[in-house]
Amino acid sequence: MSALKTPDGRYIVVRGRLWRAANPHLPEAERQQLTRELMSARRAVRDAKSDDDPGALEQARKRVHEAKVALGERGEVWWQDGAPDYNRHLVRNTPYADWFREVSKPEGEDDR
Repeated sequence: MSALKTPDGRYIVVRGRLWRAANPHLPEAERQQLTRELMSARRAVRDAKSDDDPGALEQARKRVHEAKVALGERGEVWWQDGAPDYNRHLVRNTPYADWFREVSKPEGEDDR
């Protein structure tokens, strides 16, 4: 199952929290390459933790951050309409709260 995306495609919702989605305007080949780099960097974080290697951990985390910035998940927002960034906010504390409440209703539940 894929992650729930906000109607504007700017965020995915994970456990009630908004996380900025990758820039949908990236060329597919570039997005795939950056995603591969992100996964490789995450494995390097895991391995550095397992090896108890602080230097390698710092470098791996830097790679994760750089890949996320390049994907548009961190750093400057990729949209240009001036809307604020709600990355890492609880959905219930954002303008997406009503939408999330509606899409999160158990199947068959209505507003009675």
